[in-house]
Amino acid sequence: MKIKDWDKNLKVRLFGEALMNITFWMFFPFLTIYFADEFGKDKAGLLLIFSQVFSVLANLMGGYTADRFGRKKMMVLSAFGQGLSFIIFGFASSPWLNSPVLGFICFAFVGIFGSFYWPASQAMVADVVEEKDRSQVFAIFYTSINIAVVVGPILGAIFYVHYRFQLLMAAGIICILLSFILFRWTRETLPIQIHTESGNSKWHAVLLKQTKDYGIIFRDKTFLLFIIAGVLAAQTFMQLDLLIPVYTNEAVHNQSLFKWNDWSFSVQGEQAFGILLSENGFLVALFTVAVTKMMLKYKERNVFILSSLTYAAAIIMFGQTQWIWGLILAMAVFTMGELMTAGLQQSYVSKIAPDHMRGQYFAAASLRFTIGKTIAPISIPLTVWIGYDWTFLILALLAVVSAFLYWLMFALPEKNNAFHAKKESV
Repeated sequence: MKIKDWDKNLKVRLFGEALMNITFWMFFPFLTIYFADEFGKDKAGLLLIFSQVFSVLANLMGGYTADRFGRKKMMVLSAFGQGLSFIIFGFASSPWLNSPVLGFICFAFVGIFGSFYWPASQAMVADVVEEKDRSQVFAIFYTSINIAVVVGPILGAIFYVHYRFQLLMAAGIICILLSFILFRWTRETLPIQIHTESGNSKWHAVLLKQTKDYGIIFRDKTFLLFIIAGVLAAQTFMQLDLLIPVYTNEAVHNQSLFKWNDWSFSVQGEQAFGILLSENGFLVALFTVAVTKMMLKYKERNVFILSSLTYAAAIIMFGQTQWIWGLILAMAVFTMGELMTAGLQQSYVSKIAPDHMRGQYFAAASLRFTIGKTIAPISIPLTVWIGYDWTFLILALLAVVSAFLYWLMFALPEKNNAFHAKKESV
């Protein structure tokens, strides 16, 4: 499905979100280093865990509100809320005020508003795109994000240290601009009958129904395994914004990246991380669509399992080297694990979700990321308690367990189908 054939909503979002993401990634990758420097690695890790608890709750509410109030309305309000949070964060890190605590609170609110935005945005894609084209559309949005991941950290490595206030203010203004763009040039995609049914319910009846709906979702053993396996896998890929920047900041000191005659280009820790993150974004932007198409030729089970095992291999490679080119190679392997399931996971969720519960299914599915992101910061204080080697090893083992759970996730329905077929034949 070509972009020119997309629904207008998706074209507007692709442009607006790309603009926001470029600015966002100019400073976001360096925030873990900022909080670790301000609070210490152990306290920073625990605070990041605490902030993500609220994002988990917001994520579940985000799925309900997307199905109750509409995709567009929740995306507009969430983008505006993120914008205000960034602006206040900017003032908390300005020449007139230096308050890491206020900055951290704003960072937590950014995560909360993002958790409201995500389920609505994913449900909107499923509303307007046919099932056969969804993997490719999700992959293109994913590619757009990773183009920002290429450009943002490179610019951030140049401007972040001296212009953090200006970057945060720019992010806030662009988020508010995105809110206006969504309000002005997109339409609501929530099916009318679903909106009407929800609107006729009393608040306590809605709350009971919401609890019941999520109960139904989590009683689906296959889907529950999908979430648990995703949470464990997230312990590796979430480290891209957590453990890896802290590790490179401590491990890489004045290493030569290129050398020619008497001229050489050397990098420090923050610059090295910026290079790794840009490498990840560049590879994802370049190969997401192609790899997604290639992965569609294989069984979903095999792709999910191989992705987790690739993450395990990459995280071990990170822990075994402090050489910049070794880290670059580890990032290439890490990115391959990411690319394998970039478009397939959302497509898998949209395939099994009933139309009237899409928002809630996407919200439940994205618990892989919100719960994963809640637990993942424990890796930072772990490096203080048990060291980097054991921390990387534990993360790799979690990825291997994730691969086993993916195998079990696909084995259960096959076993049940075989049992029912045998029963019917008798």
